[in-house]
Amino acid sequence: MKIKTLAILALSTAAALAQPAANGPLKPTAAVNAQPGAAATLITHARVYTVGPQGTLPDADVLIVGGKIAGVGANLSAAGAKVIDAHGKPVTPGLMVSWTQLGVLEIDLVSEGNDTTPNTAFEGAAFDVGDAVNPSSTLLPVARIRGITRSLTTPGDCGDVFCGTSAVIDLGLGPDLVDKREAGVVAVLEPTGGQGQKNSRPDIWAKFRETLDDAREYWAQRGGYRRPGGSRDQRSNRIDLEALGPVIQGREPLLVHVERAQTIRQIVAYAQANHIKLVILGGAEAWRVADVLAQAQVPVVIDSNRNLPANFGEIGSTLKNAALLDKAGVKFAFQPQYGAASHYARTITQIAGNAVANGLNWDHALAAITKNPAEIFGVDNYGTLEPGKDGDVVVWDGDPLEVTSAPTAVFIKGRQMPMVSRQTELRDRYRDLARKNPPLGYR
Repeated sequence: MKIKTLAILALSTAAALAQPAANGPLKPTAAVNAQPGAAATLITHARVYTVGPQGTLPDADVLIVGGKIAGVGANLSAAGAKVIDAHGKPVTPGLMVSWTQLGVLEIDLVSEGNDTTPNTAFEGAAFDVGDAVNPSSTLLPVARIRGITRSLTTPGDCGDVFCGTSAVIDLGLGPDLVDKREAGVVAVLEPTGGQGQKNSRPDIWAKFRETLDDAREYWAQRGGYRRPGGSRDQRSNRIDLEALGPVIQGREPLLVHVERAQTIRQIVAYAQANHIKLVILGGAEAWRVADVLAQAQVPVVIDSNRNLPANFGEIGSTLKNAALLDKAGVKFAFQPQYGAASHYARTITQIAGNAVANGLNWDHALAAITKNPAEIFGVDNYGTLEPGKDGDVVVWDGDPLEVTSAPTAVFIKGRQMPMVSRQTELRDRYRDLARKNPPLGYR
């Protein structure tokens, strides 16, 4: 584990070296007097990827007023606005990563900085990551300066069936980053594997079905639960049955981590029979059942870089997963690097770009890290550059899906973010190797 941690630190340092220097963000080309009232920013002469009805505009402006997008089009103006000339560079919506632990994870092996998994004495559905989001997490700026402005933050795989309730957060400057609670209850239908395992697939399914049956029974007679003589036959804890209410009522999706094609078929059939909104997490073999997913209109969150099976449930892993799902009409979103999604959230554009290299349409790849996750997880005020949407906007120095490109300006809800992280600060502190008296490493 120490070797893995050191490798992560080394890769993080390398990524920081590729970031723009402290003076990298675009400077306003025209200084204008600030107008009293709502703050305004006008980005001019950009190649604007709206990911919305207007499509891609080769030379257009984006106006942000009072934290919202006020206009997208040619020759916009606003008295008192700060003006940024993009010089023809790309402008996109802020990016959204899905199935991460951003905000609730700092260091995996330190319990004080890891709020990702419940106590398995409970079923886990009541474990709500929204209660633990830390605006001071050093991982947030690392992701933010790479254009990421939103995250579906979920519990981690917990070794049990139900792992907890997710939240959509923004990566702004706080103090409250939680934009939406009850963004989906996570369930894991993948066994841990190994000889003598205690959670084989039949065991998992038995517990999964019983817990949801308990929830339906509980909610059908919830009023009498506390009365003397009331029905209390459920094996599950009351707080978990409460948390599963929005799922069985169809108000909140069930986010199911499953990889194997046959298990995907099973959970889709179960969800349809029980009127449950379903989102597949993982889906290494989802392309094999793309027709089933498309017909049932079940979206998938995938890491399209996965092409080497880690177990027998992922034999069908392929780099063409996203392209094949897209061809079948399945809505999907991208997850950052599987297994370390919070530390590597910044790699989301590389994952989308690699999917393009393996057959996915470029515009659809961008939608999978903007519009699609917003629609999947019910975030109506984000995901496209349209008037009325939140001012999550990114100005890039090149193709957003090229690994060598980087943001030059990032806005979250209309507020321009500092292009600084712990990584860039360390880079700037020690980059001058000729200094005779370098800063102390420890104080």
